[in-house]
Amino acid sequence: MKEKKQLNIEIGAHIQAAREAAGLTQERFAELLPMAPQNVSAVERGAVGISLKTLVRICEVLSVSGDTLLFGRTEENDADWIAARLKRLPPLKFKIACDMINTMFEALASTAEDLER
Repeated sequence: MKEKKQLNIEIGAHIQAAREAAGLTQERFAELLPMAPQNVSAVERGAVGISLKTLVRICEVLSVSGDTLLFGRTEENDADWIAARLKRLPPLKFKIACDMINTMFEALASTAEDLER
């Protein structure tokens, strides 16, 4: 059995945390990369390392910085983390995200009004 390198374990844990924060299962994440689910599992456990090409693709899929995956979450709070992810989206995906967020806030506002009645 291959010995896990501490760096691979740490980066794998950061990737797993970012994937979970994005609400993705290992299977869906693997589809988006593309990568076999078993490989995603191996990366997250630190059993294998990743190439720079794979690191870049993971950053694109999760809309996170390389710093987040290499060193852990660097933003101070959840709002900063979400804002940082939104900033990294391509323009079309950014517009879609904004439309979704606005729709969500409208739904929350109407729900709050209903609760106050």
